Amino acid sequence: MRMTEQAYFLPGTTYFDLAPAAGGEPYRIFLFRPAGEAPAGGWPLLVMTDGNATFPFAFASLVTQAPYPTGTGVEWGVIAAIGYPTDEPYDAMRRAWDLGPPPVKSYPPYVEGEPPVKIGGTGELLDFIDRELLPRLADMAPLDATRRSLFGHSFGGLFALYGLFERPDLFANWIAASPTIFWEGSEILNNEARRQTVAGNEVFLHLSAGEYEGEELAPFQSGNEDAASRLENKKTERTVALAQEMADRLDGMQDGIRTQFELFAGQTHMSVLGPAVNRAVSIAFRRHIS
Repeated sequence: MRMTEQAYFLPGTTYFDLAPAAGGEPYRIFLFRPAGEAPAGGWPLLVMTDGNATFPFAFASLVTQAPYPTGTGVEWGVIAAIGYPTDEPYDAMRRAWDLGPPPVKSYPPYVEGEPPVKIGGTGELLDFIDRELLPRLADMAPLDATRRSLFGHSFGGLFALYGLFERPDLFANWIAASPTIFWEGSEILNNEARRQTVAGNEVFLHLSAGEYEGEELAPFQSGNEDAASRLENKKTERTVALAQEMADRLDGMQDGIRTQFELFAGQTHMSVLGPAVNRAVSIAFRRHIS
């Protein structure tokens, strides 16, 4: 019997390219909308950064749990993941600018002969989400403006923190996985110190990291040639400690931010993405019991 191979697509998903009104390259928005009728107040919404990489995880997590809400605690909602017009999981140059907070700064190129790497465009991406993406999504599906969540991992986690400190009322849940708090001498702590308060409301910040993002190598890393330099980087980055410290500090401030820190056992900086997205789905689409 002759077999014919065909491309496979995730059922119920679409994508569209949306360029910022101020100009610049378009973003690719990966979208999932439930097939059923929306709740009276509209669907909850999960917005994600690094959409090319994160969207498949979120889709799989939602469609395997939402059909069984009493067993999983997860109900249906809309996923909108912000990515780029590429088949690769990441666009390193664009994400550095989009997700790396100010100050605007250039670094040596990733590859010799290529353009320098620039950071500092987080405010522009936040404006795009606020003024262009969210209104466009509201035209495409009935959404509950009180049940919006944002997820980011690594630099995306840093972007989530920047957004929370600058514009806390934009999302109800801010989910920062493995945030690079150490970046630029922990400049994000200055944003935290001058953060906007949430008057008459409360937002939720979920911080997380993998077990092997602390000062210990994963067992399979210890015999590698780069083990010593990798361990030294871990001690500089302090991903687990800085996220835990931020969660503890903010949770005691009583200024409208409720926080939680979660450590994912056995995970590294990259392998934690799956468990972290699954947690984001459980937070964004938590079942409402009337």
